[in-house]
Amino acid sequence: MKIIVGLGNPDGKYKNTYHNVGFNVVDLFAKQNGLKFEKTKCRALLAKGDGYIIAKPQTYMNLSGDSVIELKKYFKVPLSDILVVYDDIDLPKGKLRFRLSGTAGTHRGMRDIVEKVGETPRIRVGVDYDKTIPLIDYVVSDIDEQGKVILSASYQKACELIAQFIKGDLCQDTTISI
Repeated sequence: MKIIVGLGNPDGKYKNTYHNVGFNVVDLFAKQNGLKFEKTKCRALLAKGDGYIIAKPQTYMNLSGDSVIELKKYFKVPLSDILVVYDDIDLPKGKLRFRLSGTAGTHRGMRDIVEKVGETPRIRVGVDYDKTIPLIDYVVSDIDEQGKVILSASYQKACELIAQFIKGDLCQDTTISI
């Protein structure tokens, strides 16, 4: 059993923001695979696929570790079978990075996961950062039209990486530029 966790914030007002990129990726993956988020367990919305669960924590970004630790315990999976997908301001838009493990960098949601659960495989989706505005304002701002085009291609590539991870074919660090 693999668990794919997309990070985001549950309120509708965050739906089209940079901080909800993880939710957007797993929503697309679920749609491509004919899955719906129908259950709530471990403080997350869940969709069940063949040999995997897709989860969208409902704990808000900075407390994502609370949901992930519950998912790990409930489904009894090792850390190596939990893939976290999230936005990364330190990567340019259109760049994806898969890592088997590592630090959380500047991402508070991932930092909470690493502190509470441990290092897990992750897909970082670059969203860049407009340093002319405060970081918190940037990550919860709506994605502009140009950003939507670039990120749409990133979401598709991230879904391909997720499929490889589920099959066990993704076992080395990878960087992709769109």
